[in-house]
Amino acid sequence: MSAYPILRYDEPLYRPPSEGHNLIIQATLGCSFNHCTFCSMYKTKTFRARPLPDVFADIETSARLWPDASRIFLADGDALVLPTDALIALLDKLAATFPALERVSSYATPINLTHKPASELRELRARKLSLVYVGIESGAPIILNRIRKGATPATIAAAVDRAHEAGIAVSATVVLGIGGRRLWREHIDGTAAVVNEAPPDFLSTLQLRLSEDEAAEFVSRFERDGTPFEAQDDAGVLAEQERLLQRLDPPRPVVFRSNHASNCLPLAGTLPHDRDRLLALIAQARRGAPVLRPQFMRGL
Repeated sequence: MSAYPILRYDEPLYRPPSEGHNLIIQATLGCSFNHCTFCSMYKTKTFRARPLPDVFADIETSARLWPDASRIFLADGDALVLPTDALIALLDKLAATFPALERVSSYATPINLTHKPASELRELRARKLSLVYVGIESGAPIILNRIRKGATPATIAAAVDRAHEAGIAVSATVVLGIGGRRLWREHIDGTAAVVNEAPPDFLSTLQLRLSEDEAAEFVSRFERDGTPFEAQDDAGVLAEQERLLQRLDPPRPVVFRSNHASNCLPLAGTLPHDRDRLLALIAQARRGAPVLRPQFMRGL
């Protein structure tokens, strides 16, 4: 038996890139929705909320391993689905255990956020839950239906607004290529409309990459009305990036990133201030400048 405490995770374990250096505590296992056709992250897991005593035991073990942890991410797919009283107990335990605690964050679905009153979200914010990661994926109704997102443009905008009303920052993602070659304009225009209506604090792009296990279901649902799905190549994705940046005009600054490893062209800036600079970089790439990420360096 080891003389040192060990924190064991229920694999697979996912977290946003920006949480890579932070402590992760699994409050739930899997994703409470888990029907999105483009996502395979939690398909091998059955969702369940972990008993609080088990989570508290992990917190105590973590404190022995990393007593000065200041940032903590609550996994798995949407810990915010937990009842507010359970989240309050969990956050209070974290604050009592980690004296240096500055921030707690979590994935959240639009449903998670819209189902909690702003007053409850403010209670969580007062206990240092100050950032949620929300998958917008697309702002176009025709795409949201095809990918079985379980949300509409209106509910996505309402979710972002609900978080902001409580003082919780939102880091949102959209998926380039998810409309294929036939519906990419609808996808981008709808996405820009949602972001302009309810701008998140941070906006990142991913580039669609389907595993063999999920490709058949994704394509089948996409093509239900007879519209073929034709995957975008890099040229198509660059056109999407360009159109998105041209149409994004948020009423407050949004930190924009396309530096996730799935993207063919890494970009970073703040909108709308850096729009022209970012568009110039895309134009260089479309003219053939050697700025695209090599295929062997791309992944999820």
